[in-house]
Amino acid sequence: MGLQVEGKNVLVTGANRGIGKAIVEGALSRGAAKVYLAVRNLDSARPLVEEHGDRVVPIQLDLEQPETILQAANTANDVDIVVSNAGVLKVSNPLEADAIENLQYEIDINVFGLMRMAQAFAPVLKENGGGVFVQLNSVASLRSFADFATYCASKAAAYSITQSLRAVLAEQGTTVISVHPGPIDTDMAHSAGLGDLVEPVTLVSDALFDAIENDRFHVFPDSTAQAVGGEYQSFAENVVEPASSGQA
Repeated sequence: MGLQVEGKNVLVTGANRGIGKAIVEGALSRGAAKVYLAVRNLDSARPLVEEHGDRVVPIQLDLEQPETILQAANTANDVDIVVSNAGVLKVSNPLEADAIENLQYEIDINVFGLMRMAQAFAPVLKENGGGVFVQLNSVASLRSFADFATYCASKAAAYSITQSLRAVLAEQGTTVISVHPGPIDTDMAHSAGLGDLVEPVTLVSDALFDAIENDRFHVFPDSTAQAVGGEYQSFAENVVEPASSGQA
């Protein structure tokens, strides 16, 4: 049984633009009582505050600064749904001179950042009755693309952690959801040279909240993701989902 978004309090990292902004707007359109805009620079959230007023609350959160994550969890102590959306992408294949440096940076944000978020917010969600923890992964977590090898590796690691979080957090009644978009119309996708392939950000938001309300672990929101997800479905249903739910 899923969780209805209406009347709930939601926190979104990277809330000021791209997928994060779409998730904020999706939460509000489904009747969320309040959305915390977790951003590195509070000024970047000003347009959302001007549009939505006191239904949104900017809070400072930087995945490179663990203390800000703990502070955010202390501030947003009434949250029911946490969406770990913020992430980084570097363009490099494994043989490039900066590949190791890029991977270290991506691991710090995309993997350690996820773990810091989970460690900080799991107690909050437990205290508030369980709730939902959502991680934005990628189709790149399921297969590698040579020019984005380090990013793919970091997202594969994040997906692995997400599976483990599903099992661990189930014990406290917290649902975990793993979202795997393909190329989406964001600054990140355009800077990576994927502009010809992108699809609307609203696909991610809509699919994410549908999954929350219908209790689905894997989310494949766009056509590229659905093509990959269709091939992956059997393995996911028969191997990944039973194990990460504690059934195997």
